[in-house]
Amino acid sequence: MARALRALRGAAGPERGPGPGSGPRVRFGPSPTGFLHLGGLRTALYNYIFAKKHQGTFILRVEDTDQNRVVPGAAEGIEDMLDWAGIPPDESPRRGGSFGPYQQSHRLDLYRRASDVLLERGVAYRCFCTPQRLELLKKEALRSQQTPRYDNRCRHLTPTEVSEKLSQGLDWVVRFRLEKGVEPFQDLVYGWNKHEVADVEGDPVILKGDGFPTYHLANVVDDHYMGISHVLRGTEWLTSTSKHLLLYKAFGWDPPQFGHLPLLLNKDGGKLSKRQGDIFLERFAQDGYLPEALLDIITNCGSGFAEKQMGRTLEELISQFEIGRITTHSALLDLEKLPEFNRIRLTRHIENEGLRQKLIKELQLLVEHVYGDQQVDQEVLEKEYVERVLLLRKGHISLLKNLVSSDYSYLWVRPSVSREQLQTISAEVDEIGKLVLGLMTRQAAVLTVEELNTDLRSLQKQTKETKYSSMMKLLRLALSGQQHGPSVAEMMVTLGPKEVCGRIHKALSS
Repeated sequence: MARALRALRGAAGPERGPGPGSGPRVRFGPSPTGFLHLGGLRTALYNYIFAKKHQGTFILRVEDTDQNRVVPGAAEGIEDMLDWAGIPPDESPRRGGSFGPYQQSHRLDLYRRASDVLLERGVAYRCFCTPQRLELLKKEALRSQQTPRYDNRCRHLTPTEVSEKLSQGLDWVVRFRLEKGVEPFQDLVYGWNKHEVADVEGDPVILKGDGFPTYHLANVVDDHYMGISHVLRGTEWLTSTSKHLLLYKAFGWDPPQFGHLPLLLNKDGGKLSKRQGDIFLERFAQDGYLPEALLDIITNCGSGFAEKQMGRTLEELISQFEIGRITTHSALLDLEKLPEFNRIRLTRHIENEGLRQKLIKELQLLVEHVYGDQQVDQEVLEKEYVERVLLLRKGHISLLKNLVSSDYSYLWVRPSVSREQLQTISAEVDEIGKLVLGLMTRQAAVLTVEELNTDLRSLQKQTKETKYSSMMKLLRLALSGQQHGPSVAEMMVTLGPKEVCGRIHKALSS
């Protein structure tokens, strides 16, 4: 047994990660079975802000022990999305660190050595039961309306019987002996807990026949050797924690502190659906949502903070977070509110000089992509013009792509409006046109929405029989080809004097 213990220590370097005084070490351990979704993002975020609040370390560990479900590229995609969300790990497969590898499939020898220790101590055993026998046990339990569980048959094999089966080349797995009388533990969220797993479960497999560990062994071993001080994970693992504590006891290791996060559910209390792909971060990123808006909405609907508050920055989330404020109530997520969260964030980006420059480039690319085949005038792609559009529509749009929707097509493509169309609104189309052209000539310097609103009302009084509302309808049609949209004054400020004059001339002469 001493030899196995020495081998186990040698396989992982130091006995454990950083000791007391080095700040908490937490980990986010997703399985690379697909895209990162909102539930995973919330777990990662709470680990991140807990670590940063206490000057600790946030670790990304890829848990890919179930090789049948691994999706190629998923592990890289998960780390990409953490970077995009602004919560990058301090240690990870990509960044490295002193306690790697950070991918469980690269740590198989460590798990094998750990299982050898448990076998030598007699707290684990080899199981030779075939898949066929296990399936029969399951069917029999279901037929009797009982919960399927392993009957611990191989637990009672003698050393001689085990040797005989090994000599026959029979396949085997390693199971851990569950014992009754588990000790209670204090969860950081749910308080004192214990689950008598031996009463409801058979001995669990900890090392599979292919040499890969199950979740239970891999997480206990990795958390120990990576020096994880706090395990913050989903509440679905709460009932397994007593089992994990039995493993810690079997190894003779001190366990970390556990905190289980309540579920993230739809606003109606149902599970978040992955079927349509509408909860995956890649989808939100492609649709143009800002990562800050996602962090904002998933913390605003949950707990851990003194109050619900929209618009918190990541720094504010870190400073306001208290793990003791996390309640056991599920967090109800209303994604219909996400556009409003994003509107607030997008407004801040537009107001920030540096971030606005990035938005200008993104909007230029969007315009070319959406309207490139409609002979977009290059003048509408100029930085000054695009910036003016952003500043005037600030607070009115939820997504940057709103500005290339059909409602705003007039910003990028000149409308085709005939004189006859305008005459159906007012017979004074020529007089109105001349008045506006004169106004644009006089106002060629700097236009403001407030001044133009006043000037347009003055112009209307110079007409003989056209009401103000009709004049606005006529000008809106001439400038945009649309019946609805922003105010005429705002349209004129956005387009600028030269473009306004050009569109009115075109309409009057067509």
